[in-house]
Amino acid sequence: MKLLPNNVLISKAKRIVIKVGSALLVDESTGTLHSTWLNSLCQDMAKWKNRGQDVILVSSGAIALGRRYLQLTNDELKLEEKQAAAAAGMVRLAHAYQEELGQHDISVAQILLTLDDSENRRRYLNARSTVMTLLSVGAVPLINENDTIAT
Repeated sequence: MKLLPNNVLISKAKRIVIKVGSALLVDESTGTLHSTWLNSLCQDMAKWKNRGQDVILVSSGAIALGRRYLQLTNDELKLEEKQAAAAAGMVRLAHAYQEELGQHDISVAQILLTLDDSENRRRYLNARSTVMTLLSVGAVPLINENDTIAT
């Protein structure tokens, strides 16, 4: 069996799902976005979209962005503080992706999910339908756990 290089595998894929963790996206010491890295990621996504590939983005980072914005400086946040940070940070996270991808005329649509959404058949089908519709109109679904209620 011959293994193909990653770039060949990606170029042949119909759909690309990207998972971005907080550590890649947010500078832990300043609480700010790694904007150069984000720009590079969005350029890659634009390249894939231009080739006709579907792109789905699963991104963490809302709590990390929101904690600095709300000036929550404790090392260990209480549950309510994490939820508040997630609420404030998700707005900033979605905006950052929209700003970067918007430069390539790519729309971003946010989908916040909980474990219940994957376990309840009707909610799962609704979420799947939303993702498929977004892909069909050329948008990039930005998926994250709804940490304001799930953390």
